[in-house]
Amino acid sequence: MVVLSAICAALYAAVLVPFKVVPLIPGVTEMRPANAIPVVCSFMFGPAAAWGAGIGNMIGDFFGGVGPADIFGFFANVVYGYVPYKVWQVMAPGEPPIIRSPLTAAKFVIACLLASTFCADIVGWGENLLALRPFLMLGNAIVFNNMLAAILLGPFLLAAIYPRVKAGHLLYEDLMPEHQVLPSKTAWLGMLLLTAGVLGAWLTGNLISTGYWRPHTLPASMTQPPYDRAIAIVVTPLVGLATLGLALM
Repeated sequence: MVVLSAICAALYAAVLVPFKVVPLIPGVTEMRPANAIPVVCSFMFGPAAAWGAGIGNMIGDFFGGVGPADIFGFFANVVYGYVPYKVWQVMAPGEPPIIRSPLTAAKFVIACLLASTFCADIVGWGENLLALRPFLMLGNAIVFNNMLAAILLGPFLLAAIYPRVKAGHLLYEDLMPEHQVLPSKTAWLGMLLLTAGVLGAWLTGNLISTGYWRPHTLPASMTQPPYDRAIAIVVTPLVGLATLGLALM
């Protein structure tokens, strides 16, 4: 598992670095076809992909400038590499993540969307807590960037690589069979909490940062631009809810 984490990190960093010259938001994010790698590795290697994604992203950040917000980027990428595996375990236990039917495609999109949005929530929320950049900017750019790579590249990479990894008995369930359990009511509850927290954090973060929603329970001074304190108060519990849901899964 340590070797697989290192491989995932190396692959992620190796593809991230060349695209640092194509920024979407200078100093924050760029065109990232590499974002397909954590998703693909997640379906195959589970937690090893999560640590690989976090470490690989941190390596990539050293080539684009390191700042205090990068700690949030580390955890966001750990989540991005972990959520697809956990969601797939709950929704499609024992089913290979290769798209052969509309139902499998729908499950794949749900797994990628929750992972991409949770990643965006953590980065947007973290940058907002540090009063660096508004949630609106990051909360949408990262979802778009992640989903574009995951949906366009992920299915093709999995179709080519997954059968070979399975034949080599290198899947997470082959290496760590003692951790494989059938989804329980607790796991489904976790899935529900994860979905509510992830989508709730993204929606409220966007509504507050655009000024469309100003929570009346907060003092007027907190509901004025740049809305960083309002977002911190409203979005933080939702990020915590999503994290609790992921832990229960």
